[in-house]
Amino acid sequence: MAGRKKSTDANVVAGAGGAAAKPARGRAARRAGEKSTPREKPANVAAMHDSKEVRQREHRARVEEIGHREVYELGDPTLRIHVGDCREVLSKLPEFRRSEVDLVFADPPFNWSRAYDKWDDSMPREDYLKFTREWLDVCVDALRPTGAIWVNIPDDTCAEIVMHLKSRNLAMVNWCIWHYRFGQNTTDRFINSKVHALYFCKGGKRTWNPREVLEMSDRAAIYADPRTQNKADGMPPGMRVPMDVWYGQYWGRIQGNNAERRANHDNQLPEVYLERVIRACSNEGDLVVDPFTGSGTTPVVAHALKRRFIGSEFSVDNARSALARIKAGPVRIGAAIGASTAIFEHRIKDKRRGRAGMFGVDDAAPATP
Repeated sequence: MAGRKKSTDANVVAGAGGAAAKPARGRAARRAGEKSTPREKPANVAAMHDSKEVRQREHRARVEEIGHREVYELGDPTLRIHVGDCREVLSKLPEFRRSEVDLVFADPPFNWSRAYDKWDDSMPREDYLKFTREWLDVCVDALRPTGAIWVNIPDDTCAEIVMHLKSRNLAMVNWCIWHYRFGQNTTDRFINSKVHALYFCKGGKRTWNPREVLEMSDRAAIYADPRTQNKADGMPPGMRVPMDVWYGQYWGRIQGNNAERRANHDNQLPEVYLERVIRACSNEGDLVVDPFTGSGTTPVVAHALKRRFIGSEFSVDNARSALARIKAGPVRIGAAIGASTAIFEHRIKDKRRGRAGMFGVDDAAPATP
């Protein structure tokens, strides 16, 4: 075969004319009384296998390094952040064994080779999918019959998560989109500017508080439409339940000198996002869980809204930083409640400007982008 290295075995015997004879293999070797040697793995396969084993050893070493004993706690309401792999530390908790969780919000690692301190964010694809199914199952099993789970995930693994949650007999309530204007620039395809916000429940009755998260309708914000003053759906005048694509002021990616930004976190969610989820899908005193505490957005909002909280975080440093953030309190609680997210400027004619005051609309100001 072309490219095969020439043998340098001293047992190779020169044949007629001085040419080196090939060593006997397979059946020929058995006929010649030689022992057949096992075929070696191709170099690329062996390298892949070795690389996977190295990653697994490193991962186990990281887990052993941080241990599973550290817990960071606050009171009034109770809050705990457990250090370790969420699949292990959460499944052992009594609240999980008794299925007492009211709301799960998960923003897992995307497997994009990002710097998550000690977490391996470059798993082989099948390992990552296995990991995903395992932490999902831990959370699903812990939900109350009225509980809900939200998963923040990009395109790569969105479909797999939807199919797995459906296979667990959960019902999809909404497939929302978190839209932001500053996606990572590229020229060889369309720029990504969204993440999926998947909302599932166990079916039947669920906690749902739409009046807690209302926003101004476009008809009210742009046109001061008098029909919005008498709404048949029972909502307050000029207000509506938010649409399933989320954007607007304070909804962008947390970067640069944003007041919410935490050091060493480049994938931080805005507080208004978590405020909407927690207000709509839980009540005061309910138990909220985040298996990937990260920068602490979920617990800082949950704690401020008087929900109990349990989280897990693989990194000791991240857990400590999150606790410090919770103690300091949120930055934007209530900032987006009731606001307009209209993408056009107000189009109120002069004769209708007097009506605009009924809606609290400043017709001279541009709409929220």
